[in-house]
Amino acid sequence: MLTISTTNSNMYGPPVDLSFKDISHITGALAEVPRIGLRPLNTNSEGKYLSRCLRVSNNSIPDVTGLQLVLTHFLAQPSMIGWLDLSFNKIRCINPVLCELRELRVLYLHGNSIWNLSEVDKLTELQYLHTITLHGNAIENNINYRRHVISALPRLKTMDFSAVTREERVLANVYCCKRGKNTNESLQ
Repeated sequence: MLTISTTNSNMYGPPVDLSFKDISHITGALAEVPRIGLRPLNTNSEGKYLSRCLRVSNNSIPDVTGLQLVLTHFLAQPSMIGWLDLSFNKIRCINPVLCELRELRVLYLHGNSIWNLSEVDKLTELQYLHTITLHGNAIENNINYRRHVISALPRLKTMDFSAVTREERVLANVYCCKRGKNTNESLQ
């Protein structure tokens, strides 16, 4: 029993850091060795990292197709990933593979090339997602940007490193209802 709790506590170790590796495709991460941080990365008997965090920021990745392969390669429990940093890449669309990460709580997508605000709607399946960053994408220029994201992801506590307030949540609900009505009217 003690072994299980020790293993679980190790799962919350430092992130597997593949940032600044000049990776141009997500599967290019497979050929890389993670950066060494202040806290050491622990591995299991198979050499996989006991972490729930992956950082692949500051690369040139346009798409995350193949992400599951990367997670399986590096993480002891890939299905338990809770924190993913894909910031400062060239991602244009939110790939459905991100919605398969059912335990994801924190997702950094800032500094990418996402231009369609409705891309955020794809993330509604992530029931534990409470923190997201999207600033530095073209969608940030939409007047309803913050309202739309909060409406689409009602469990958010933090967006773009700023707390989601009760007032913003109320306004997002009004926006959501108004948007739904306008959509229904346009369909008739």
